[in-house]
Amino acid sequence: MNELTEQTKISFSAAYDKITEWINTFIGHIPNMVVAFLFFVLFFIMARLAKKWIRRLFDHTKNDVIKNLSAGLVYYCVLGLGMFIILEILHLKTAVTSLLAGVGIVGIALGFAFQDIAANFLSGIILAYRKPFNVQDIVQMSEYTGTVMQINIRDTVLKTFQGQEVIIPNRSVIQNPITNYTSLAERRIDLRFRASYDEDLENVKKITIKALSTVENVIRKEDINFIYTDFDHSAINFEIRLWVNYSTENDYINTRGLAIMAIKKAFDQQQISIPFTTRINRTIHLES
Repeated sequence: MNELTEQTKISFSAAYDKITEWINTFIGHIPNMVVAFLFFVLFFIMARLAKKWIRRLFDHTKNDVIKNLSAGLVYYCVLGLGMFIILEILHLKTAVTSLLAGVGIVGIALGFAFQDIAANFLSGIILAYRKPFNVQDIVQMSEYTGTVMQINIRDTVLKTFQGQEVIIPNRSVIQNPITNYTSLAERRIDLRFRASYDEDLENVKKITIKALSTVENVIRKEDINFIYTDFDHSAINFEIRLWVNYSTENDYINTRGLAIMAIKKAFDQQQISIPFTTRINRTIHLES
């Protein structure tokens, strides 16, 4: 019984000594913790100020993607620097070393796990700097054509002319050709017609160009291109190329329709016929 009591006293004494050591260590670290807290407040304020300064610096670019990305990176970099300094003040060198090692390992693991996300992220940065298109531009990306609604850091949102919303990863945007119909504010219309062999080809050309010159929204009328392309079974084929002002898809569609109507009306007035495509049907009789 006495031996058990003696062991209990030793255990309590060891626990008391340990708790006393912890308390003394905590008290000894109070000045460091106060300094660490002050540094935390200082770096937090510095991070906020740096974020505001970066946003103000990029205001003239009118590029929200780059502005938000740069401001966020600077903000977290300043906070991260402050965190390492605070750990050093608290004499947690082992924690700093472990943290750096852990960040490296986690970074490698995430790099393999999120390759596509990282590629889309970097592609978004490239798009933000190069700016091949802006919001509300009409573009063609791969098989999709429509209006750019959003340019995000990971993807680009396109609204097609059929009313569907298409989300295209920025990696695909970068790797494929992009046709921007809005950047030059002009677009070419290609039309194909047929003229009868009985018509005067010079007269057909003259009447066609004159008719197109009266169409509203057609620009550079002197650049209207009229080309006879080939002989067909019942007609001579020709193509017309003209340029129009382009800000919306309706500009292109409406002008194309007006051009076709103008040509048809001019041909009717001059009694120029547009031959139908003839098909030769052949019947093979097999006699037994």
